Amino acid sequence: MAEKDISEKTLESHNDVFADIVNGLLFRGEQIVREDELEAESEHSMYKADGKLHEMERDVAKYWKNGKIRIALFGFENQTAVDSDMPLRVLNYDGGAYRNQLNQTENEKRYPVITLVLYFGDAVWNKPKTLLGCLDIPDALKPFVSDYRINLFEICRLTDEEISRFKSDFKIIADYFAKRKKIPGYRGTSDTIKHVDEFFKLMKVLTNRDL
Repeated sequence: MAEKDISEKTLESHNDVFADIVNGLLFRGEQIVREDELEAESEHSMYKADGKLHEMERDVAKYWKNGKIRIALFGFENQTAVDSDMPLRVLNYDGGAYRNQLNQTENEKRYPVITLVLYFGDAVWNKPKTLLGCLDIPDALKPFVSDYRINLFEICRLTDEEISRFKSDFKIIADYFAKRKKIPGYRGTSDTIKHVDEFFKLMKVLTNRDL
């Protein structure tokens, strides 16, 4: 399991790939986030429950910075299976990141936390994408319960136009997952891979087979 977790994170941890995923999925390919503006954040965070400290671990997380000023914290969560509790998990990660900001000095600016769920499964994601979708709420309470929406992207359902927005090795991965069911025996594009070892380790984990 530890080897699987490391393989999932290594390629996306490269700043060029990380920035490319954010720009491609959130900003329609516009180069808003630059790789030299990213700084790794510890994927680990702690919370206290039942008098004990517990650890949460994101797949990948990075600060987007302007000089020493933090603009935002982006986090990735890789999924190969549909998870009906995903909004609760994302809320847990994001809440932990906001909680950490409470430990900062009052003079430090607060910044948003944005999680991208990268879903590589073939099945349609037919489970909740919002907190309210996970809860059984009596009608009398609904006006008082705030919602929380996750940013979920079904990689195998990206269009050719959406895939063309990527510039890094992630473009090859997205292209493969989008076309492997449509084109029997599809082996991927002939584009040059920059991070070769990390690329194939991630693909092995996501496809559960050697390439």
